[in-house]
Amino acid sequence: MTVAPDGKLTTGHIGLNVTDLDRSLAFYGTVFGFEVMAEGKEDGRRWAFLGRDGQLLVTLWQQSEGAFSPSTPGLHHLSFQVETMDEVNAKADVLRELGAEFSYDGVVPHGENGESGGIFFTDPDGIRLEIYAPTGADPADAPVAGAPTCGFF
Repeated sequence: MTVAPDGKLTTGHIGLNVTDLDRSLAFYGTVFGFEVMAEGKEDGRRWAFLGRDGQLLVTLWQQSEGAFSPSTPGLHHLSFQVETMDEVNAKADVLRELGAEFSYDGVVPHGENGESGGIFFTDPDGIRLEIYAPTGADPADAPVAGAPTCGFF
């Protein structure tokens, strides 16, 4: 994390362990439009720094085996905000074309009768991800009653 000039604390970047760097680079590039800012290709030490508009956002480290486990301590999910629900739906279309696994069918509100909402899915290693917009969700019943949608998927 970094401290902005006005004293506010902001997130610097998120680092993720992956099993296949090439596969993850293709996924994150296609879904989020990330560009590779730097990459290590040394055998046994593969990594990539991904960003947009010159800002580092995600780092990938090929140093794990198996699949992401939501039952162990660590990352719960990684969330990305877009401006509009149209953008969320466009990303959902891209993810469907890639064969991504969704936690819910389509856009769901973050909570009961909430205006914010998004899509919940996994990357190729099973890491739980979210793309949401702050407004525009159908204020229908949330898929998880009495709790934030992003908390129990």
